[in-house]
Amino acid sequence: MLHVSTDINQLVNKQATDPDFPHAPLDWTREETLAAARKEGLELTEDHWETIRALQNYYAHHADDTVINMRDLHDALDECFHEKGGLKFLYTIFPGGPIAQSCRLAGLKAPYIATDPHFGSVA
Repeated sequence: MLHVSTDINQLVNKQATDPDFPHAPLDWTREETLAAARKEGLELTEDHWETIRALQNYYAHHADDTVINMRDLHDALDECFHEKGGLKFLYTIFPGGPIAQSCRLAGLKAPYIATDPHFGSVA
């Protein structure tokens, strides 16, 4: 029997686990995100969830890209949250970095340059 992730018929027929997050990775759950946020000292607000949705949407629409461009992702988030202050606002709600920390919570792999093991989060 095929593994569920390699059986295209099951992938197509599988509904999103959470209708509020239609672009979430298949193994992502809101409960795991809440637990991870608690471990990181975050209490998730609607702004956090909106960021997670925005990231999942961005990644879903760039799935064919071999590498997620950090500058493009920064610009997309800055534009998405422009009315609230853009990236400056996102740094206030994601102290671990608006891309590095929010990608972890969104179940996505952050661009390789988003974190530096020597300096911590840079984005």
